[in-house]
Amino acid sequence: MRRLRLNKDRKLELIAGVPLFAACNKRELNRIASVVDRLDVREGKVLAHQGRPGQEAFVIVEGEAKVTMKGRRSVRLGRGDFFGELALLDGGPRAATVTADSDMVLLVVDSRGFSTLLDDLPVRRAVLRAMASRLREAERGDPGH
Repeated sequence: MRRLRLNKDRKLELIAGVPLFAACNKRELNRIASVVDRLDVREGKVLAHQGRPGQEAFVIVEGEAKVTMKGRRSVRLGRGDFFGELALLDGGPRAATVTADSDMVLLVVDSRGFSTLLDDLPVRRAVLRAMASRLREAERGDPGH
């Protein structure tokens, strides 16, 4: 796993290409860029372990990951999807295990940066919309993706 510090323009390029942030303006994208880093991971890397504490959240820029809960595959994540935010929101343990199903490029944000992002109304709305969508899929029994 390689964490890379990117220049501001490259970060903005990566962030602007993520559907989660599509409605954000340049000021909001700059704010996001100030708190995220790029993370490159290899296929097979476990990014989150169910039941363990979480210190960061991730947004997928490239690649795919599989999500398992209680040892059973539940969802496949791809470009624009994010994970790890629940543990940052409530301080509880990870709800699932997430494993890279391919080599991946991720944006990673720590708990302090995540709190900063949630102070920004459009980013908070985007995160809440995506979380609401996940809940609706779970209610329907639709594993999504």
